Amino acid sequence: MMRKRGLELGRWKGLLYVLPALVVVAVFTVYPLLRAFLMSFYTKYKFSTDTVLSYGINNYTYIFGDSVFQKALSNTFIYVLFVVPISIAISLVLAVMLNEKIRLRSFFQTVYFLPYVTSVVAMGIVFGWLFHSNYGLLNYFLGLFGIQPVQWLNRPSTALPALIIFSIWKSLAFNIIIFLAGLQTIGAHYYQAARVDSAGRWRQFSRITVPLLSPIIAYAFIIGLISSFKVYAEVYALFGGRAGPADSCITIVYYLYRQFYVNWNFGIASAAAVVLFLIILAFTVIQLRVAKRRVHY
Repeated sequence: MMRKRGLELGRWKGLLYVLPALVVVAVFTVYPLLRAFLMSFYTKYKFSTDTVLSYGINNYTYIFGDSVFQKALSNTFIYVLFVVPISIAISLVLAVMLNEKIRLRSFFQTVYFLPYVTSVVAMGIVFGWLFHSNYGLLNYFLGLFGIQPVQWLNRPSTALPALIIFSIWKSLAFNIIIFLAGLQTIGAHYYQAARVDSAGRWRQFSRITVPLLSPIIAYAFIIGLISSFKVYAEVYALFGGRAGPADSCITIVYYLYRQFYVNWNFGIASAAAVVLFLIILAFTVIQLRVAKRRVHY
């Protein structure tokens, strides 16, 4: 009986400890989510008096019939398709290299960590100069091979690839950090046994490193998917507050921002936010199930 009371008292204490965090989550996460869902059905809304004049599903029918939203949806999926897997692949290779006992390893680790603590706006300005049509460093190197300067940020056909390159470089830092942490947990005896069996570096990487890092790789995929679907700051920073030439780099979040803060279409913006939430939720659930099956396998 005393033990049962002690357990109940411990539960109440635990709840009391996490209560401040629960309040913060409820106020800044749960409430805005529910409010956005409700606002997505506001077809007529007076913001000054917080008065709803009419309800309906017209906001959803509007966004799915809007060519700009369709373009934003397409751009976002293309962005995610390229940025997430390429970033993880490059990060994994770099993490393996940085995990080796090489000279100046701490220096290189610090250099690759810098993008994680640097402002996105500052990085966007730097990459804006790197992609500059006349003075950019990238076009300078292309000119060494006889390639004419590319209008990276001025043409719709090259603006999205430039954004993808910028975002891949920006996302390397976080992935490298978590991969390095995972690599340090892999025992050296695995690689020693592989070398005894005359296994080369590629075989060690594919048969030891990747399988043992699979939970961390799955985590990186999930975080990468979520952050990539919510891309906005990179677009704003790289193109100086625009969505690229002729809206060629508009994304779902940028579309949401424009509808809410520029056009003051709160219901349409909320409907786009709900659609984005459902997309992220669906991909996250699928990724978690796939990762869970691989771990059990």
